Amino acid sequence: MYRRRRRRYLVLMAVCLLLFVGGGAVVRLWSVPVAIAMCALAAVIPPVATIVANRREPDDRWWDER
Repeated sequence: MYRRRRRRYLVLMAVCLLLFVGGGAVVRLWSVPVAIAMCALAAVIPPVATIVANRREPDDRWWDER
């Protein structure tokens, strides 16, 4: 259960990093508006990744933790 959430978080953050690096280093050479859009999209991903990582799944039993 924790492994799935951690994997989803890491995948989203890897996509975020690829969008930032790709937009800033590669895509800006051909199209600045597309690079800006990629960076704007990448800026939205970290809060979404945090929400996904902290979302409770049906098999989680957080109320039993000590």
